[in-house]
Amino acid sequence: MPSVQAIDRDPSPPTTTLGYALFATRWLQAPLYFGLVAAQGVYVYKFFNELWALILRCVTGQATETYVMLAVLKLVDVVMIANLLIMVIVGGYETFVSRIGLQGHRDQPEWLSHVNSNVLKVKLATAIVGISSVHLLQMFVDVHRTSHHSLLWGTVIHMAFIASAAILAYMSGPMAAQAERAHHPAHHEPAPEAPGKVFVPAQAASREDEPSGEERLRAAGFPARKLLEDFDSEHPRSFDREAVARLGKLDFVTAGRNVVFVGPPGTGKTHLAVGLGVRACQAGHSVRFASATQWAARLAGARDAGRLTEELSALDAHALLIVDEIGYTPFDAETATLFFDLVAHRYERSSLIVTTDRPLGRWDEIFDGPSAHAMVDRLAHHAELVRIEGESFRLRRAGAAWVD
Repeated sequence: MPSVQAIDRDPSPPTTTLGYALFATRWLQAPLYFGLVAAQGVYVYKFFNELWALILRCVTGQATETYVMLAVLKLVDVVMIANLLIMVIVGGYETFVSRIGLQGHRDQPEWLSHVNSNVLKVKLATAIVGISSVHLLQMFVDVHRTSHHSLLWGTVIHMAFIASAAILAYMSGPMAAQAERAHHPAHHEPAPEAPGKVFVPAQAASREDEPSGEERLRAAGFPARKLLEDFDSEHPRSFDREAVARLGKLDFVTAGRNVVFVGPPGTGKTHLAVGLGVRACQAGHSVRFASATQWAARLAGARDAGRLTEELSALDAHALLIVDEIGYTPFDAETATLFFDLVAHRYERSSLIVTTDRPLGRWDEIFDGPSAHAMVDRLAHHAELVRIEGESFRLRRAGAAWVD
């Protein structure tokens, strides 16, 4: 395998005490968001108060069709404003104060994973347009009691909201693109996302000496090129599709988190690991794939040559390492120590994908010696665990062939 030079990173300039103090002032905003939480409670009370009044008038037969429509629109209006509050509370706190740390939670809002000030402003503007639409609709429903002057100015104000939201969205697009190019100058404009699939933009080389996506794929050492879209998600008896879709966005790579696929042989663990690795290559990340025995041989060879530290440092050049088939071959205490060195070296720095047929709590059956527990502790600390249950698709196909 060709040697890889470690990437030299310029040290970040030290932050002054004044800078830390100014940055800490962001916590002054925290009480503001708790105040908005109290306002959320006020709108909850208002919603049920309006709902109770509507029910009473309907039961007593005092509710006309116009009244019911206006009351329902009021309820919709309250809900939309409450949604706007949630967006400001969660998105604003996450953007301007501190990360909430919802990664991996099944109820994490879709927009929160890519929220920023531009996205938040556009979503707020569109929410305000929606609220304005409901107010204008209320005026037209109750047109007999609404003056022409109010209708005129209500329409003008609504159109002004629409125009301002459109201008803000137009301005935010170039601003976001410029910020993206500033952080990732090698990116091309992304192609349209296919329905039902998670799109990950590929990165093209900005310098002649940088590898292309095809070169990264060849250098990764995949046994075959498998795509997440080709995975037979109907085969496994138990399979967390939402987790894999979330992993397909590759946020775990940029965050230096790990992924562990656990399941019996033949359930698609390697397919999923390779599929994520292929996407990472297409997105501009350097990836290396090897089985557990191959990694053990590589690390043992570096240790015997007296260059284990240099080898681990060289692997820092790869944002993602994939260790396949842990559990099929037991390892002695010395090899277990090598795997511990690998996991510990990449801990909270770079990502690992591991496929195994045994839960992490049983890895003492695979790795001999005291380092197994410490290795599992570091591997699982920042990891997404995906369990796959079911029969081997290879045995299923072989059985079908034998029957035929």
